[in-house]
Amino acid sequence: MSDIDDWTGWQHATEQALYGPEGFFLRPEGPAGHFRTSVHASPHFATAVATLLAQVDESLGHPAELAFADVGAGRGELTAGVLAAVPAELAARLRPYAVEKAAPPAGLDTRITWTDRLPHGMRGLLFANEWLDNVPLDVAEADAEGVPRHVLVRPRDGAERLADPVGGEDAAWLERWWPIAGAPGARAELGRPRDAAWAAAAGSLDAGLAVAVDYAHERPSRPPYGTLTGFRDGREVPPVPDGSCDITAHVALDACAVAAGGGTLATQREALRGLGVTGARPPLALASSDPAAYVRALAAASGAAELTDPAGLGAFMWLSCPRPLDPPAPPAAPPYGRTRGAASPG
Repeated sequence: MSDIDDWTGWQHATEQALYGPEGFFLRPEGPAGHFRTSVHASPHFATAVATLLAQVDESLGHPAELAFADVGAGRGELTAGVLAAVPAELAARLRPYAVEKAAPPAGLDTRITWTDRLPHGMRGLLFANEWLDNVPLDVAEADAEGVPRHVLVRPRDGAERLADPVGGEDAAWLERWWPIAGAPGARAELGRPRDAAWAAAAGSLDAGLAVAVDYAHERPSRPPYGTLTGFRDGREVPPVPDGSCDITAHVALDACAVAAGGGTLATQREALRGLGVTGARPPLALASSDPAAYVRALAAASGAAELTDPAGLGAFMWLSCPRPLDPPAPPAAPPYGRTRGAASPG
């Protein structure tokens, strides 16, 4: 990184550290080389997404072409898992996209379109698993007088210092979604870039469902000192934006929902149970009648239990945004025709 000794905002520093010429996420090993997501924890996750895809297909009336867009695809693990899990009839109509800035992995299924841009005009399911937490954003901290200020960082070592007061649209966002004014030392991650990213992702669908899955928080329970952190080799590390580690922060998914026009929030535990992933243990009688089947069922239950553990992956949040959303009701007609003062067309 050429500006590794320069003081800069967290958004710029993170963009360079993750996606720059030598960015962390462009390395050959991909995210799976450093941390475990739900996709890597159990094949039940891809099976559940395939079930959701089939539900979307049903709601759209089984179109001739059904899209599945895996946003923040890593090395395509979820896309491949969904392709393997859907019925053959649906697979024949499926148009799978893996949306990722890194180069495609060797041996990629030829049915998958690998792209670094969101396709548009899709009808189907857009699924973003642990993508928004890696959309770079700036950080604010309230100074000794309680005034929110931008936080600058030095990429070489992660040192920080306070800069100008937060103003404009960022200040409005803070006031609405993560108020820290008047609380010296309180920190917040300024979520407007993620709001915009999710609105654009959801808006790429002409019809269907957009789902974002991430560790998240809502306005009544924002963490007082923020969530910015780093990960490397499966361990949490200080967030030093020098390209040596992942830089991540929890997502204000309630703000993303509003930016996209609306949506519903549920825990991963709730969402996966609704898709048939329960983690229930097989009956002990199976151990006597078919020991091998019991061992397989027990292993499957263990994977499902990890995905739905309320103290772990089950605590992730799912934001579901149907597209297109129900249009707003038209305004009531004025009692005597045209409203006074309304402009004439043309």
